[in-house]
Amino acid sequence: MKKLRVLDNEEGYVKLIFVTAVIVFCVYAGAKFGIPYYKYSAFKSDVKEIARISIGDINKTRTEIFQRAQELKVPVEEKDIVIDKREHTVRVRTSWSETVDLLGVYQKTLDFDIDEEE
Repeated sequence: MKKLRVLDNEEGYVKLIFVTAVIVFCVYAGAKFGIPYYKYSAFKSDVKEIARISIGDINKTRTEIFQRAQELKVPVEEKDIVIDKREHTVRVRTSWSETVDLLGVYQKTLDFDIDEEE
Protein backbone atom coordinates (compact mmCIF):
# COMPACT_ATOMS: atom_id res chain seq x y z
CA MET A 1 0.00 0.00 0.00
CA LYS A 2 1.38 3.39 -1.04
CA LYS A 3 1.35 6.28 1.43
CA LEU A 4 0.05 9.62 0.24
CA ARG A 5 2.81 12.15 0.69
CA VAL A 6 1.54 15.53 -0.34
CA LEU A 7 4.51 17.58 0.84
CA ASP A 8 7.16 15.27 -0.61
CA ASN A 9 5.46 15.11 -4.00
CA GLU A 10 5.85 18.41 -5.85
CA GLU A 11 2.84 17.75 -8.12
CA GLY A 12 0.63 16.96 -5.13
CA TYR A 13 1.79 20.08 -3.32
CA VAL A 14 0.92 22.30 -6.28
CA LYS A 15 -2.51 20.70 -6.52
CA LEU A 16 -3.07 21.25 -2.79
CA ILE A 17 -2.16 24.95 -3.09
CA PHE A 18 -4.36 25.36 -6.18
CA VAL A 19 -7.38 23.64 -4.62
CA THR A 20 -6.95 25.64 -1.41
CA ALA A 21 -6.78 28.89 -3.40
CA VAL A 22 -9.94 27.97 -5.35
CA ILE A 23 -11.82 27.15 -2.13
CA VAL A 24 -10.70 30.41 -0.48
CA PHE A 25 -11.79 32.40 -3.55
CA CYS A 26 -15.19 30.65 -3.59
CA VAL A 27 -15.75 31.49 0.08
CA TYR A 28 -14.70 35.11 -0.57
CA ALA A 29 -17.01 35.45 -3.58
CA GLY A 30 -19.86 33.80 -1.68
CA ALA A 31 -19.48 36.26 1.17
CA LYS A 32 -19.30 39.26 -1.19
CA PHE A 33 -22.49 38.19 -2.99
CA GLY A 34 -24.23 36.78 0.07
CA ILE A 35 -24.11 39.91 2.22
CA PRO A 36 -26.28 42.08 -0.13
CA TYR A 37 -28.83 39.27 -0.45
CA TYR A 38 -28.91 38.82 3.33
CA LYS A 39 -29.48 42.58 3.81
CA TYR A 40 -32.27 42.46 1.21
CA SER A 41 -33.97 39.53 2.92
CA ALA A 42 -33.69 41.06 6.40
CA PHE A 43 -34.88 44.47 5.21
CA LYS A 44 -37.83 42.97 3.31
CA SER A 45 -38.87 41.07 6.43
CA ASP A 46 -38.65 44.21 8.55
CA VAL A 47 -40.60 46.27 6.01
CA LYS A 48 -43.34 43.66 6.03
CA GLU A 49 -43.48 43.72 9.84
CA ILE A 50 -43.51 47.53 10.04
CA ALA A 51 -46.23 47.71 7.36
CA ARG A 52 -48.29 45.16 9.25
CA ILE A 53 -48.21 47.09 12.52
CA SER A 54 -48.38 50.60 11.07
CA ILE A 55 -51.56 52.22 12.25
CA GLY A 56 -51.17 55.93 12.08
CA ASP A 57 -48.97 58.42 10.36
CA ILE A 58 -47.33 57.60 7.02
CA ASN A 59 -44.32 59.78 7.86
CA LYS A 60 -43.74 57.87 11.10
CA THR A 61 -43.86 54.58 9.17
CA ARG A 62 -41.43 55.95 6.56
CA THR A 63 -39.07 57.09 9.31
CA GLU A 64 -39.14 53.67 11.00
CA ILE A 65 -38.40 51.92 7.70
CA PHE A 66 -35.59 54.37 6.93
CA GLN A 67 -34.05 53.83 10.37
CA ARG A 68 -34.07 50.07 9.82
CA ALA A 69 -32.45 50.59 6.41
CA GLN A 70 -29.67 52.60 8.06
CA GLU A 71 -29.14 49.88 10.68
CA LEU A 72 -28.70 47.29 7.91
CA LYS A 73 -26.65 49.73 5.79
CA VAL A 74 -29.09 49.48 2.90
CA PRO A 75 -28.42 52.37 0.47
CA VAL A 76 -31.97 53.77 0.44
CA GLU A 77 -32.88 57.41 0.87
CA GLU A 78 -35.93 58.34 2.91
CA LYS A 79 -37.52 60.00 -0.14
CA ASP A 80 -37.20 56.72 -2.07
CA ILE A 81 -39.58 54.92 0.32
CA VAL A 82 -43.10 55.17 -1.12
CA ILE A 83 -46.01 54.37 1.20
CA ASP A 84 -49.61 54.14 0.00
CA LYS A 85 -52.21 53.82 2.72
CA ARG A 86 -55.65 52.63 1.78
CA GLU A 87 -58.67 51.69 3.85
CA HIS A 88 -57.35 48.41 5.29
CA THR A 89 -53.95 48.02 3.67
CA VAL A 90 -50.56 49.66 3.62
CA ARG A 91 -48.29 49.27 0.61
CA VAL A 92 -44.56 49.98 0.88
CA ARG A 93 -42.33 50.21 -2.18
CA THR A 94 -38.64 50.94 -2.52
CA SER A 95 -35.67 49.86 -4.62
CA TRP A 96 -31.91 50.20 -4.67
CA SER A 97 -28.79 48.86 -6.35
CA GLU A 98 -25.52 47.58 -4.90
CA THR A 99 -22.34 46.86 -6.80
CA VAL A 100 -20.29 43.83 -5.80
CA ASP A 101 -16.58 44.11 -6.60
CA LEU A 102 -14.45 40.96 -6.71
CA LEU A 103 -10.81 41.98 -6.33
CA GLY A 104 -11.23 44.88 -8.75
CA VAL A 105 -11.48 42.43 -11.65
CA TYR A 106 -15.22 41.72 -11.81
CA GLN A 107 -18.05 44.07 -10.89
CA LYS A 108 -21.70 43.09 -10.80
CA THR A 109 -24.59 45.43 -10.03
CA LEU A 110 -27.39 43.82 -8.07
CA ASP A 111 -30.85 45.44 -8.22
CA PHE A 112 -33.27 44.96 -5.33
CA ASP A 113 -36.97 45.84 -5.23
CA ILE A 114 -39.37 45.68 -2.31
CA ASP A 115 -43.12 45.87 -2.85
CA GLU A 116 -44.98 44.75 0.26
CA GLU A 117 -48.69 45.10 0.95
CA GLU A 118 -50.16 44.32 4.33
